[in-house]
Amino acid sequence: MPVPVTLIGRTARLEPLAMHHAEALAMAGAEDRTTYAFTPVPHGLEAAQDYIARALADQAAGRSLPFATVAVADNRVVGATRFQELDYWQGPVVWPPTPGVPFGDPREAVPDAAEIGATWLSSRAQGTGINTEAKLLMLRHAFETWGVQRISLRADARNLRSRTAIERLGATCEGVRRAHSRGLDGVVRSTAFYSILEDEWPAVRDIIEIRIAAATSPSAPDPALAQECLRHGVPLIHA
Repeated sequence: MPVPVTLIGRTARLEPLAMHHAEALAMAGAEDRTTYAFTPVPHGLEAAQDYIARALADQAAGRSLPFATVAVADNRVVGATRFQELDYWQGPVVWPPTPGVPFGDPREAVPDAAEIGATWLSSRAQGTGINTEAKLLMLRHAFETWGVQRISLRADARNLRSRTAIERLGATCEGVRRAHSRGLDGVVRSTAFYSILEDEWPAVRDIIEIRIAAATSPSAPDPALAQECLRHGVPLIHA
């Protein structure tokens, strides 16, 4: 199964989720919770411990690779995210296929496709650029270290905040699966599905890097940066 790894950026650090993150994760989830209508976020220490235990059980079963999201500026845990829906295409073709089961030694397996999901941030960390850089770190690891063919993302069709964030990454909407599952609020939800393919990754990486550079640039933008934004159709947004 994929080996746990720490991914480090300028504003975000993704650490393998562990039980020692429970107290800090509970504190992050205890901030303003009004944006969590569609996202399962632990509330309280016991809930955070259960959240981590479930995530680690999924990891042990080879179903996911969870991370704690840490703000580099103050080493504060601000949320969580994970790779999930890991799929493996190597080995002989069999029918029916058995998704999620690697061929050969599972300790050396890397997925051919995966999903980024179960992402949430504390209210103070939202809108700071941490989520964008965390996505860049995960996408870079998936495409450039694992060599995946596809990364998927999904959101409750009603969750316009998450859908906008996914679309700003440059992901392609594959459509909305109607009455797909039961939502966090108990209502039968439709789900919007997005994907990024291996041959699309270089352009998507450019878009994300431009957004990060634009958000952290001084009020007078670098002319070269402005030209790149114009070429990719990316608005130049200043911090």
